[in-house]
Amino acid sequence: MPHPAVPATAARASAQMGETLDLLADYLAIPAISCEAEHHADVRLLAARIRDDLEKLGLSACEVLELDGALPIVVAEWMKAGADKPTVLIYGHLDLQPVEIEHWNSDPHVPTRRGDRLYARGSADDMGGWVSHMGAIRAWLEETGELPCNVRLVIEGEEEIGSPNLERFMDAYPKAFEADVMVLTDCENPSVDVPGLTVSLRGLLEVELTCEALGADVHSGLWGGMVPDVSIALIRLIARLTDEDGRMAVGRVDVPQTWRKAAWDVPLDEATIRDGAHIVEGVDPLPARDIPPAEWLWRQPSITVVATTLPTAANKKNALRRTASATLSIRLAPDQSAEAMFAVVKEALTASPPAGVKVSVAQAGWAGEGWLYEPSGPAFDAVDRAYEATWGTRPVQVGVGGSIPFVALFGKRFGDLPLILNGVMDPRTTAHGPNESLHVGIFAKAVAANVHLLAELGALGKTGVKG
Repeated sequence: MPHPAVPATAARASAQMGETLDLLADYLAIPAISCEAEHHADVRLLAARIRDDLEKLGLSACEVLELDGALPIVVAEWMKAGADKPTVLIYGHLDLQPVEIEHWNSDPHVPTRRGDRLYARGSADDMGGWVSHMGAIRAWLEETGELPCNVRLVIEGEEEIGSPNLERFMDAYPKAFEADVMVLTDCENPSVDVPGLTVSLRGLLEVELTCEALGADVHSGLWGGMVPDVSIALIRLIARLTDEDGRMAVGRVDVPQTWRKAAWDVPLDEATIRDGAHIVEGVDPLPARDIPPAEWLWRQPSITVVATTLPTAANKKNALRRTASATLSIRLAPDQSAEAMFAVVKEALTASPPAGVKVSVAQAGWAGEGWLYEPSGPAFDAVDRAYEATWGTRPVQVGVGGSIPFVALFGKRFGDLPLILNGVMDPRTTAHGPNESLHVGIFAKAVAANVHLLAELGALGKTGVKG
């Protein structure tokens, strides 16, 4: 039975949309960039501001939690719905990616509205995601004086640097994470008209490839033609890992045919890919090759060269180089282990080296597993109802081609709970890039969906939310 106050609460949330957007803009004006030490004070400033605002909203236990060597998290709760009602944990992150300001059309820390989009670093990733829940919570409390279920909020300050201390916070403050269902807000929608429910993430593996042939750089005119060129060997080795389209050729996985068939219905056409990825005129997306784009982006591995020691215009010289190396970033299929992929890649790169150069392959940097989830049960039926009531359609099950460490962590720690992954991003958001933006219409629908979702989950009861 729908909560009788839902229509009035949704109307209030809509009427307050201007104020909710103003609050979001206030937060976005603080450059809380977690990867830059000079902005750590801004992370803490924003955390304190959020804590105070949650307290003003009527939540309790509003705290900024700290650990040595970590940036803070903000927690708050409203636990007055009763022991028979479920506790919903809402996760988001307050920290931001850095900016290359010369590539922005407006100041990235001065939220700027152009048409139906709000431009600012963090507007959709992820400030807009969890602030949409603040809008829903505010509407419920002001309309009825209560929430239809118990709620906990966790707003992290280190997600953009890989959540290195989130598990430490879980260990140190376990009560802040106690819940019956979790809503993790940091994901994308297929379009401005179709909502998304994220059910998979790719993992990540970084590999350092090095070629060595000489004890020192030597004159290319004197020795070229009889001495191995490590730069050419490096390029040829990288090419071994790819097919004619430049896609990962090794380590591909078998995807269930039922999923592949359904993936053709995901709205990822050429225009969406071209627009979202900013492909220049005269260049086309990679050919599908009878495989849906959604599978290439979400369920198959991919490779990117993220760094090399190849000569540049600034350090060119007529010499055969002693060594050459490249850092390869490999996105893993959701159910693919980093260990297994590394073994496949190493075998491909070290067999019969070109020109007989010495080849070494090592794991470099951070590696993380993917996440593959089957969303079923009453909590996800509640999600369908909430989105159908507000977007006019149920959410499409989507994947994320990137790697989100906190999701894998929540899956490991709380895999027995319903994990609802949503967000306010869309293909034009340009998260992590210049001119990041939030579609205001998506934000408004997200607030409305959250109003309905709290009511739907509350109606299930504490025991019913898991099925």
